[in-house]
Amino acid sequence: MTHSQFAVLSNRALIRIGGPDATHFLQNLVTCDVETISEGSAGFGALLTPQGKIFFDFLIARTADGYLLDTPRETAADLAKRLTFYRLRAKVEITLLDETEGTVAVWGAPAPALQDGLTVTDPRLAALGQRVLGPITDIARALAGAGAEQSTFEAYHIQRIALGVPEGLADFAYSDIFPHDADMDQLGGVSFTKGCYVGQEVVSRMQHRSTARKRIIQVETEAALPAAGTEITADGRALGSLTSAEGRNGLAILRLDKVKSALDQDLPIFAGDVPITVRLPEWARFGWPETASND
Repeated sequence: MTHSQFAVLSNRALIRIGGPDATHFLQNLVTCDVETISEGSAGFGALLTPQGKIFFDFLIARTADGYLLDTPRETAADLAKRLTFYRLRAKVEITLLDETEGTVAVWGAPAPALQDGLTVTDPRLAALGQRVLGPITDIARALAGAGAEQSTFEAYHIQRIALGVPEGLADFAYSDIFPHDADMDQLGGVSFTKGCYVGQEVVSRMQHRSTARKRIIQVETEAALPAAGTEITADGRALGSLTSAEGRNGLAILRLDKVKSALDQDLPIFAGDVPITVRLPEWARFGWPETASND
C-alpha cells in the first residue's frame, strides 16, 4: 500500500481575497476563468503586465467566503500591493496572511481527511498531488498523525521537475516571459474564452497565430546537470538555458525551432559542457515545429 508523503512548502505564502466583489475583481484581472472554480477546488493563473508577460503566478483556491492565492513568498507582498492598486472602488478585502499560514504539498497517495486547512488537487497536473492550505503546524501534525510520511521541500522539487512542470521564480523571472513560454496554456493557467483581462490581447494573439517559439521543456543527462542558468547549445549555437536542475533531470527554456534543427542534424546538445537529451513533457499538447530554424 502506497502512503502519502507531505512537505511544507516554506517558499509559498497565502493571500486571502474576500468581499462581495471578489469573484468579479479577480475575473477581470487574471488569466484563468475564476468563475469556473468551485468551492473546495483550485485553479491556476497569473497576473500579467499590460504587455502580456507574467507579473505574478499563483494557484487560486475557492473557500466558503472568498479565495486563497497560493504564491511565492518572496513576491507575495508585492502581489498583494499590486492587487490593492487595481481594487479602486470594488468591495474587496486583500490580506497577506502571516507565516503561520501556508501550503503543504501531499503526493504519492490522496491526502487523508483533515479538519484543518483546505485540501485541493493541484490544478496544473493531477500527478503533482494535492495542496493543503492553512495553518502549517496544525496541518503537518494532522497529516503525520493520519499516517502520512513527512518529506522535504527538496523532494517535492525533485518530483515537480521530473513531471516537467515549471514554477514562477524557480524556472523564470517575473515580467520576463509570456504564459505560453512557461506552458501555462498547457497546464490550465490561461482561458481563451472568458473575455478581457490585463495582457489578454497579446496572449490571445500568440495563441491564435501560433507564435510561441520558446517553451520550458525537460532535459536529462547520464551524470549530473550543471547549475540552473547554464547555457544550452548545439554546434556552438545558443538554444536557451537551464532553469532547474536536480541530479540527472532538469527543465530548460528553449527555442523549439532551434532544437528541432539540431535534432534533425543529429547534433549533440550540451548544457555547458555536459551532453544532454531533450524531450517534451508527456502532458504537452504542443509538438516540435514542422520547420526547423536556420537562424
